[in-house]
Amino acid sequence: MENKVKICKVRPSFTSRRSFLKLSGLTVVGAGVLMATGCSSNSDDNNPHYPGLRNGVFDLGEGDFGVLTYAYALEQLEADFYTKVVNATGFNSNFSLEERTVLTDLYNHEVIHREFFKAALTGALPNPTSQLLPTLAFDYGTLNFSNRTQVLATAKALEDTGVAAYNGAGKLLTNPDYLLLAGKIVSVEARHASAIRSLINPNSKDFAGDDIVNTDTGLDTVKDPSQVLAIADGFITTNFTALYLP
Repeated sequence: MENKVKICKVRPSFTSRRSFLKLSGLTVVGAGVLMATGCSSNSDDNNPHYPGLRNGVFDLGEGDFGVLTYAYALEQLEADFYTKVVNATGFNSNFSLEERTVLTDLYNHEVIHREFFKAALTGALPNPTSQLLPTLAFDYGTLNFSNRTQVLATAKALEDTGVAAYNGAGKLLTNPDYLLLAGKIVSVEARHASAIRSLINPNSKDFAGDDIVNTDTGLDTVKDPSQVLAIADGFITTNFTALYLP
């Protein structure tokens, strides 16, 4: 039964920050999230749960394809958010040159990530016509995309969640090539998170704050798909399920 749940240092200089955010080694090739709790995969190699429609609602699927489709959904959200940020009427007037440059870099990166996953899944899924996650719709409520404080706070939440999402997804991947890809992307997402945190509170240690880096282990936070989707549900308005992801 499917139940809808609420997706249940010294500040671097302008030039060095841009270099810090440079993306390399990744190029493009070729009303909320519905979830059922307590579900686990009961398929085998001959009958995998691929992404696709189940009972009229798109499900992310399981295994490597499920994880990659889950990542594609998150990258759609981040790309859509930054697209709205850089095209807002108050972007040039309400953000400093450094902030505009960083946010534009993040916009470019997230669009590349989104298109990469779309192209990769299109080329790898047995039947991408029916198995590729459709373009999602988003609603940011009362968020004012011309308001610096609101935009940076939302960017911080999205980037922190994105890092935790990739950290939690890595253990679910079986293909080492996919795991390598996830490792490359999460390192970029972590740079994004650090850059946004430094814009909000410059000349502080917030770029790697205790709220995201465990002081005992020195490791970043980890979230399973169900935890991340519970957060993303605040923005995603397209219905889909995640029946086979933890």
